[in-house]
Amino acid sequence: MERYGSEMERYWEPGNVSSANYTRQGNFTSREEEEAADDGSLALRSGLAVTLTLITLATTLSNAFVIATIYQSRKLHTPANFLIASLAVTDLLVSLLVMPVSALYTVSRTWTLGQALCDVWLSSDITCCTASILHLCVIALDRYWAITDAVEYSKKRTVARAAGMIATAWVIAISISLPPFFWRQVKAEEEVTSCNVNTDHIFYTVYSTFGAFYVPTLLLIALYGRIYVEARKRILKQAHRKPGKRLTSARLITDSPGSVASTASLNYGTNDGASSSCDAATSFAHVTQQVQVTVSDALLEKKRISAARERKATKTLGIILGAYIVCWLPFFIYTLLVPVCESCFHPELFDIFTWLGYLNSLINPIIYTMSNEDFKRAFHKFIRFRCCRA
Repeated sequence: MERYGSEMERYWEPGNVSSANYTRQGNFTSREEEEAADDGSLALRSGLAVTLTLITLATTLSNAFVIATIYQSRKLHTPANFLIASLAVTDLLVSLLVMPVSALYTVSRTWTLGQALCDVWLSSDITCCTASILHLCVIALDRYWAITDAVEYSKKRTVARAAGMIATAWVIAISISLPPFFWRQVKAEEEVTSCNVNTDHIFYTVYSTFGAFYVPTLLLIALYGRIYVEARKRILKQAHRKPGKRLTSARLITDSPGSVASTASLNYGTNDGASSSCDAATSFAHVTQQVQVTVSDALLEKKRISAARERKATKTLGIILGAYIVCWLPFFIYTLLVPVCESCFHPELFDIFTWLGYLNSLINPIIYTMSNEDFKRAFHKFIRFRCCRA
C-alpha cells in the first residue's frame, strides 16, 4: 500500500501531470500522422487499382475486337491473319487469366488466394506471356519465308502449317512453365502470403529467361533484319525494272506554289486573221488561269513510291521491335539480376517491370493490325456494322 500510495503521489505531482499531457499530445499527433499516411496510401492504391483495371479492360477489348474482325471478314481468312488471330487469343488469355489477379496482388501487397491458385496463376503467367512472345517469332518467320521464297512458300502457306507453328509455340511455352511444379513444395499448414517464382534454382532462371526472351529476341532481330534487306531489294528492283515514261496530267490551278515537276500550259489551235488571233489569245489567257498540265517522269514517280514504301516498312519494323524490346527487356534483365543480387530486389520496381511487359499484350493488336490496310478496312466495317445494329 505504501508503494501504491507513493506511486500515486508521484503521478499527481505537477511535473508528472505535465509530462503525461505531453505524452497524450504526442500520441494524438502520431495518430493523426498515421491516419494521414493511411489516407494517402489508400488514395494511391485506389488510383493504382483504377489504372491497372483500365489497362486490363483495354487489353481485353482490343484483342477481342481483333478476333471478332478476323472472324467476321472472310477476306481476312488467310494463314498469315490466322497467326495474328492466334496472337490476339494469347494476349486475350493474358488479360483474362493473368492481369486481373496480378492487379489484385499488386494493389493489396499480399497473397490471399491460397497455394493452389498461386500455382495456377504463376503457370498461366509464364505460359501465356511466353506464348505471346513466341507468336511474334512465328509471325516474323512467316513473313520472312513469304518475302524470301515467295513462289515456293505460297504453296506451303496453308492453314495446317499455321496451326503447326502455333502448336509449336504453345509446346515451348508450356515446357518453360512446367519445371517449377516439380520442386515447389509448401506445407499445408503454412500460410501463403506471397506468390512468386522460386529464384533459388539459378539454372531454371537462366533456362526460362533465355527460352522466353533472349533467344526469341535474337531471332526477331535477325528475321526482321533480313526482311528489311529483302524488301528493300525488291522495291528498288521494281523501280528500275522499266524505263521511265513521260506522264501528263491536268489539274486546276490553285493559290499554292507550283509543282517541282516541269509544267506547261494548255494550248489551243488558232485561226488565221486578226480577230481570230485576238479571240484565241483571250481564250488562251483565260485557260492558263485555270488549267495546268504537269509533265513528270514515270521513273521519278516510281522512285518516290518506292521510297515511301521503304520508309513505311522501316517504320513498321522499328515499331514492332521497339515496342517489344521496351516492354519486355527491363523485366528479363531484372529477373536475371535478382538471383545474383538479392539486395537489388524492390517489389515496386518489379511490379512496374511486370506490368510494362503486360502492356505489350495491349500494343500487339494495335501494331499488327493497323499496319495492314485490308485489316483496317475490315475493322472499320465491323465497327460501323456493330454501331448500326446497336
